Amino acid sequence: MRDRMMMKLEHGAGALAAQGATTAAAATEVVDHGPRIRAVVDTEHAFVWRTLRRLGLREADIDDAVQEVFVALFRHAAEVEPGKERGFLFRACEFTALRARRTLARRRETAEADPASVETPASDSPDHALGRAQALERLDRVLDLLDDDLRSVFVLYEIEEMTMSEIAQLLEIPIGTVASRLRRARTSFMSHARSDEEAND
Repeated sequence: MRDRMMMKLEHGAGALAAQGATTAAAATEVVDHGPRIRAVVDTEHAFVWRTLRRLGLREADIDDAVQEVFVALFRHAAEVEPGKERGFLFRACEFTALRARRTLARRRETAEADPASVETPASDSPDHALGRAQALERLDRVLDLLDDDLRSVFVLYEIEEMTMSEIAQLLEIPIGTVASRLRRARTSFMSHARSDEEAND
């Protein structure tokens, strides 16, 4: 998957010039970032996948969205300071997920497998596996109800287990704003979770 993605990204450099999007010199500059982008794909692929999933994309739509996010990084590699690629990727995930939520019909799958979760052991009973799938589905429903800015902070802190300082750096916002959004996100999450539980009892 990642090798195919890199082949498409590297092939895209020539296409940029052909489309008139860049000069030949700019296309060459993009190609020069190939090794760096490959390293970022290797280290951040799982993060991008999980982020898109938690921002509301269906599992069936994520592979294309992941490629779109890395294409954005590839196109803007010269503008992204080394070491700050994850911040760019997260913002690209937000934009990609927002666009997908606006254009794709909501077709919920009731028992999606999530690679961000722990794999179901072979010894798990069907009831246990079903309970795990239902818990993931419920989490997705509640996350969908959070405002975008609150969901971003909530996902990064509670699911990705990043510190508030790391989130502030990633999102380029003051740490006080992170703390405020996290408090509001937790309150909103608990309220929506209670409502969801009552509605599905």
